[in-house]
Amino acid sequence: MRPDDQDRTRANTSDQMIFPLMRRSRLSDTIPSVYGVIVAQARSPLFYRTYCVPDTVEGRLGMIVLHLALLLRRLAAENAEMREFGQRVFDWFCQDMDDNLREMGVGDLAVPRHMRRIGEGFYGQVAAYDRALTSADAKDLEAALRRNIFAGAPSAAGAAQLALYVREAACRLASVEAAAIMNGELGFPDPQATLTPVTCQ
Repeated sequence: MRPDDQDRTRANTSDQMIFPLMRRSRLSDTIPSVYGVIVAQARSPLFYRTYCVPDTVEGRLGMIVLHLALLLRRLAAENAEMREFGQRVFDWFCQDMDDNLREMGVGDLAVPRHMRRIGEGFYGQVAAYDRALTSADAKDLEAALRRNIFAGAPSAAGAAQLALYVREAACRLASVEAAAIMNGELGFPDPQATLTPVTCQ
């Protein structure tokens, strides 16, 4: 092999090593900001005042799961890199839940049990929302939200409003380019602008 061929071979090998590292670094840098957007949206006071979502630990967790489920649903049709991105956002969610459990005083031996429950609930809700969003019956999404968000404090009007918000959020996410999503531009709608307030019971 000629010296110039050897140089090109070394350069190509170096590029193959550097660029995956750069991609992993980019993912690591943007995961916290994307997850932060999800949490900030889920914590909007309007959901709890205007949409009648229960202002409880379960209600707030349900709203985080809902917004994360919408993101993962959007990324499911993308390439392997974007699906990996979605997986890493989910991993960040799991770590956040683990940290919160420990801050709440849950013991080390009990944390795995609670995390299994959260994980099982998460996948069940993701599947339920996906089925409801593709269902021909608009009431299916309201029913899924009543079970998962309004459990223990049912509000038919609140579920109907939240269902409209969720459909709008799913449509907006579908129109956002993958590169923008990786920069934390998720395009969630303004809860205030989406719907008319109802009276919470």
